[in-house]
Amino acid sequence: MVKKADPAERVIETAMKLAAAGRWGDLSLVEIAAAANLPISKVYSLYPSRQAILDAFVRRIDAAVLTGSDAEALEGSARDRLFDVLMRRFDALDPYKEAVATVAYDQARDPLAALASAYRLRRSMALMLEAAGLAAGGARGLVRCEGLAAIYLATLAVWLRDESADKARTMAALDKHLRRAEALVSCLAGRPREAAA
Repeated sequence: MVKKADPAERVIETAMKLAAAGRWGDLSLVEIAAAANLPISKVYSLYPSRQAILDAFVRRIDAAVLTGSDAEALEGSARDRLFDVLMRRFDALDPYKEAVATVAYDQARDPLAALASAYRLRRSMALMLEAAGLAAGGARGLVRCEGLAAIYLATLAVWLRDESADKARTMAALDKHLRRAEALVSCLAGRPREAAA
């Protein structure tokens, strides 16, 4: 639970509430500060821009996923581990679904914001790979990051429309995308495509 005495967390929560109400593209730091009942000087010292607030929010989601990792999470196939990690990410994002939808819509229409978003996504996917016990460094890691980012974004689009309590549609979409990626990797490596069955 967010402590009201923690200004940094209060700013993030306030910004996400305003985004959930449909405001992001034209939202100012002054408005966020007023809604958080904090002086603009304090907000600016913590987060000099809305992108900085988003960075902090995404880092908090990353940390929530990593906190849920343990030795048992590294058992099973790479596909199973990635499935578990990404579903934990969607679980962490659940309380902010409306905010995520608003931010994603606005960021896609702002080239500079989209670039910042792409950087955040790549950083987060590298962490998700590491949480699943897969190396994210080097050329191979870069390819993995790009592939996982594509899988995540495709599944995110389903998650945003998934109203089920158990996220059945989201899980089905994620499983499908991971199986396709696994089959592609097996094919490129010249291995049998048992994963596609």
